[in-house]
Amino acid sequence: MTAIRTIGVIGAGAWGTALAQTACLAGCNVVLWARRAEVADDINSAHRNSVFLPEIALDPAIAATNDLAEIAERDAILIVSPAQHVRETARALAPLLVPGTPVVICSKGLEQASGKLMGEVLAEALPQATPAFLSGPSFAADVARGLPAALTLASPDPEMGQHLAEAIGYRNFRLYWSDDLVGVQLGGALKNVLAIAAGVVDGKALGASAHAALVTRGFAEMSRLGQALGARHETLAGLSGLGDLILTCGSSQSRNMSLGRALGQGQKLDDVLASRRSVAEGVYTAAAVVRVAGEREIEMPIASAVDAIVTGALDVDTAIETLLSRPFRPEGL
Repeated sequence: MTAIRTIGVIGAGAWGTALAQTACLAGCNVVLWARRAEVADDINSAHRNSVFLPEIALDPAIAATNDLAEIAERDAILIVSPAQHVRETARALAPLLVPGTPVVICSKGLEQASGKLMGEVLAEALPQATPAFLSGPSFAADVARGLPAALTLASPDPEMGQHLAEAIGYRNFRLYWSDDLVGVQLGGALKNVLAIAAGVVDGKALGASAHAALVTRGFAEMSRLGQALGARHETLAGLSGLGDLILTCGSSQSRNMSLGRALGQGQKLDDVLASRRSVAEGVYTAAAVVRVAGEREIEMPIASAVDAIVTGALDVDTAIETLLSRPFRPEGL
């Protein structure tokens, strides 16, 4: 495999912008695709993304574009669109992409309409791509500032995984490669749902003990579903599973936790979403998780409670009471 020197990033939100900055710091030639012309203009002229990452000065070498054809000709492509838009993005890229080009999915979620992992979506919409997946504990602002972070990069081909890690990783952005595609995707998707629950606990002021219990039992749910779908336990116990869960459930920087906190404080979901530019993926992934778990007869009471809250089937207090009223049971179940 030839060296990867040019990177295209699709999605100029906070995380896409941070990854473009990181790839530039790693020595790659980077083009960042933005849906909105004013965002691309801001990046090119002021070297700043004033809409999604206003506090970060971007490397002047990052070029922004609204032309997807400029992205398609790069050595490797990072798709950082919201999970519910990955299929649309992949379809738009399909007529332009050279077969075999590495395409790294950096979105975390399940497709709400189908319950499918992002890799399954990519295989259907962009079959000529060589897939890879990037996930792990990372806040966009930290990564864009060059603060240390470590993530997992999953690829079916270990050699390609190593090449990608060496291309976009550097001293402060450490990438560990894996061939557990399901585990890396699933950890990132489920932690967003569980982070909403952790935020509700915080918003209702239920205490640190309740928070620890929620995160631990949430990880048990992640492990049960992961086992059923073929993920390896060591992957879910690593950066892309437990690591990301700890980060996302423990800081108000998390979009999903902060949304859950607002719900716990009595705010309405529609009002919270209307006040934000960024996407809280857990809102849309919750229904897909519950659907997939139901099809496999796997109990996921925390994920189910989150789904009930965001769909309006239960109010927050009733959802909490439902969880606390569950019968006692052995911990391993």
